[in-house]
Amino acid sequence: MENQQKTEAEASSVFKVGAIALAFLIVGYQAALFVNRAAESRIVANRDAPDTVYVVDEALAARLLGLDGGSTIASREPSARRSSLGAADSAADTSRKIVIRKPGNHPEEARKVYGGVPKERRRVESFRFNPNTASLDDLVRLGFSEKQARSILNYREKGGRFRRKSDFAKSYVVADSVYKRLEPYIVIPKLDINKADSAAFDTLPGIGGYFARKMVEYRERLGGYSCTEQLMEIWHFDREKYDRLADLITCSPAPAFPLWSAPADSLRLHPHIRSWQTARAIVLYRQNNPPERLTVEGLHAAGILTDAQAAGLARCRLR
Repeated sequence: MENQQKTEAEASSVFKVGAIALAFLIVGYQAALFVNRAAESRIVANRDAPDTVYVVDEALAARLLGLDGGSTIASREPSARRSSLGAADSAADTSRKIVIRKPGNHPEEARKVYGGVPKERRRVESFRFNPNTASLDDLVRLGFSEKQARSILNYREKGGRFRRKSDFAKSYVVADSVYKRLEPYIVIPKLDINKADSAAFDTLPGIGGYFARKMVEYRERLGGYSCTEQLMEIWHFDREKYDRLADLITCSPAPAFPLWSAPADSLRLHPHIRSWQTARAIVLYRQNNPPERLTVEGLHAAGILTDAQAAGLARCRLR
């Protein structure tokens, strides 16, 4: 009987020690969860609230952000949200401001933690971005999971390109609801035909290496495109080919061709003049007519230019 009571006492003591140990373990686990959650929250807060710089002038913002080549970190904010630009800010005030958001440098460990935090605990943003250049961090900030963001980056790395907003909508990781929210913020810069090289032209739909070279060569002959429609002056570059890419291109101002001052040996090189005879006739016409009659229409009326030559020169910037 005495041994049985002793055994029961020992068992009770062991149970109490075990219970206390379990309680400490539970408390320690809860504390670890709390600390981990607090650390995650701090990382998320730091990622969701990086430094910002306010730029009043939209053209300046575009240059700073490199929007000509695609940028990912611009958004618009009401002008009531003041920056610290000083008095000049009020003088140059507009109804809306450009906000440049510059995230700080974060350790790889922090990035992994942030990527593992459920999206509902992260701040989902909407800001101007180019899907062809947006970084992994920017895509995550826009509401994509890290796996989805990496899928978009992998598509680009394999040569994929979003030419139009609708192309981005077709990506299998872009849900309809996400695209509807982001569509107003998608910025895909048009290709400037006066600045693009043959490799850039080759990215356009229906343009292979042959036409890419011809587009550069014809630009050199013209001295610069004056309008995008001049692409159709290239041999076999028809309206159907032009219509497939017309909404993807733009044309910055080209230098004006000196039709009214260049010597005959320079004039003859222009693709709408092309001969010594026509070039010399233009020089003679200039020498024997007053300034007010120095027009393409005047050259056409004098029989110096054909209908096609006059129509071609009329599309060019002239001086």
